[in-house]
Amino acid sequence: MQRTLDQFAIGEQGVVRAVVGEGKIKRRLFDMGITPGAEIMLRKRAPLGDPIEITVRGYELTLRITEAQCVTMMTFDTGTTAGEAKK
Repeated sequence: MQRTLDQFAIGEQGVVRAVVGEGKIKRRLFDMGITPGAEIMLRKRAPLGDPIEITVRGYELTLRITEAQCVTMMTFDTGTTAGEAKK
């Protein structure tokens, strides 16, 4: 199932399918390691929902909701491995 990163629930994991947005935001996300094929887990949300904290490539990263909306994800369904979701 494909959705944007801002729609994830705490603890949910997925694989990045695409990063969209204008040049500056897209470049910033790529520089932080959010590239197609990267595995991401949503760790926390701020009390008012913005920002969110994710784990990507073994480190924690905080993103604004507007940035998370630019990241299209493929979620892990029950029984789906990360390798299968990357296909």
